[in-house]
Amino acid sequence: MAMSDNIIQVTDLKKYYNHGAIKALDGVSAGIRRGEVVVVIGPSGSGKSTFLRSLNLLEEPTSGSIIFEGVDITRRKYKDPQTGKMVKVNIDKHRQKMGMVFQHFNLFPHMTILDNMTLAPIKVKGTNKAEAEEKALALLERVGLRDRAAAYPIQLSGGQKQRVAIVRALAMEPEVMLFDEPTSALDPEMVGEVLDVMRGLAQEGMTMAVVTHEMGFAREVGDRVLFMADGRLLEEGAPESLFIHPQNPRLQDFLSKVL
Repeated sequence: MAMSDNIIQVTDLKKYYNHGAIKALDGVSAGIRRGEVVVVIGPSGSGKSTFLRSLNLLEEPTSGSIIFEGVDITRRKYKDPQTGKMVKVNIDKHRQKMGMVFQHFNLFPHMTILDNMTLAPIKVKGTNKAEAEEKALALLERVGLRDRAAAYPIQLSGGQKQRVAIVRALAMEPEVMLFDEPTSALDPEMVGEVLDVMRGLAQEGMTMAVVTHEMGFAREVGDRVLFMADGRLLEEGAPESLFIHPQNPRLQDFLSKVL
């Protein structure tokens, strides 16, 4: 895969704690192509979430590079290809292009669902209120929750809250969607409704990086699967080859326990 094909290119990413005693990420290199669904799997504590959160610098790497749309966002400045001048990296601007969905929904409890949806487009992007509300209602319609626009988060089920969290991220019109174990906090019967929304995004060509324990989703929807353990990327490949013919002993052991 040529690096130029990637909307995100991570090279030799390291995240150490306690002066290197804990290596959450230990030299991870991976690329994500535009329109690709990359699913990250592995045992707990393998570095999956740290890797995902590093992509928009919610975790500050110890070293390595993260190039997003041609800009190394781990550097304070970069050379503008048009002017040749050194320009300060605006991480907030890059974060706007990366929607993030967490295990826990992070909805503001004192605000209605519609207000949760429109806050960032109005405050960050300067969208006028009427336009932001029209778009928010259309997104809620898409996930079957338009009738809950005036409700408060406490009045929604976990699955409904997570669907709102997804379309809230979509309201910012991101280039990439990052999902950090979006179903792990849900009751089993609510998992399917959230995965259905994610399947729909994948079918529409949204670039997605997904950390999940849902092996069925990884197998069905992922274009490529990354297996991590001990802070390292140990194997990657198309789902059909990685799940059926795993090469790495750690992956073989992992799959024997989860499949």
